Amino acid sequence: MKSALIFWGGWNGHTPEQTAELLAGQLRANDFEVRIETSLDALLDAEALKKLNLIVPMWTMGQITKAQSAGLCGAVKGGVGLAGVHGGMGDSFRGNIEYEWMVGGHFVGHPYVGDYTVKLTKKSPLTEGLPAEFPYKSEQYYMLVDPANDVLAETIYDREGRKVTMPVIWTRKWGEGKVFYSALGHTADELKKYPAVLEMTVKGMLWAAK
Repeated sequence: MKSALIFWGGWNGHTPEQTAELLAGQLRANDFEVRIETSLDALLDAEALKKLNLIVPMWTMGQITKAQSAGLCGAVKGGVGLAGVHGGMGDSFRGNIEYEWMVGGHFVGHPYVGDYTVKLTKKSPLTEGLPAEFPYKSEQYYMLVDPANDVLAETIYDREGRKVTMPVIWTRKWGEGKVFYSALGHTADELKKYPAVLEMTVKGMLWAAK
């Protein structure tokens, strides 16, 4: 049986507890043993982390110590998968450069909240079942991103005199570990509202798990 660690905390607006429970349930349905933690000290046990197949952060903003960060980044670099959504992974531990580089991008703002279109950029088993384009209603994340990411979906950010293509879903490698990130999924209820997006998120987690 594969094993996963989900740690949640930080800003409550992203419903970290409910989202952690939702994703844990999905992983358990796929034969994972899931441990949920509410303290970043869970990242200090390097030997325990090495035994995991997957780590799922659900921690918007917040502070992480040097030792906690080293435990997390080191585990992924050693081959443990990393997967997450929205601000729970893409807006964690602001200013921690290694973490942001590992994720492949970091939130800088969402001046627009409302309807927009998500467009798939390539065929992938992770996005199978999603239409080539689909409407979405939520915060539209504006992010700083690594151009080396393997982008699976994007959106056009056309606000404040700027019109740019903004990655929404991507995968990448960090050392020996595989990383999946989706900017979609503001809350647990939003993931339930878009079941195809939730299914894609689950596929991303399973892919990242070694």
